[in-house]
Amino acid sequence: MTPLFRLLSALLLGLLVAACGAPAPRATLPPETITQRSTPLSEPGKEVVLYALGLIDTGYRFGGKNPQAGLDCSGMVSFVYDRAAGLRVSGSAADIARNGRPVPREDLKPGDLVFFNTRNQSWSHVGIYIGDERFVHAPSTNGRVRIDRLTDRYYAQRFEAGRSYFD
Repeated sequence: MTPLFRLLSALLLGLLVAACGAPAPRATLPPETITQRSTPLSEPGKEVVLYALGLIDTGYRFGGKNPQAGLDCSGMVSFVYDRAAGLRVSGSAADIARNGRPVPREDLKPGDLVFFNTRNQSWSHVGIYIGDERFVHAPSTNGRVRIDRLTDRYYAQRFEAGRSYFD
């Protein structure tokens, strides 16, 4: 893990902690700093979240599969799952959705995937759930990887499903 990645991860987790009103971050962060719910986190899920947070502000590129060239939503998910969890997920958002295990919205855990209908087409957008109704994604609008909320009107109206690739 590079020093820059560690610094970005620590800063982003600090922002998450501040937003949740939790205590200041410690050297070893408890899972509750990522989500307000007391649901236990899987180690791969935690790694996926940390890796995804390290990609915040990476540029968007349709069909992009790596941060240097830019990422689209499915490329970001594929890249993060491969690097952080050693899992191969590939194809479009719809392809990724077909292969995951369905998870009700209220049971989402950090590292799970969230899917949206953003182009009048089912399963047209995917993001990585990070807890507290928030997700990291690579939208074409504003052209950068960012965090949004499932409760934001735009995403709440377009939410389709959650999927997990973890036990």
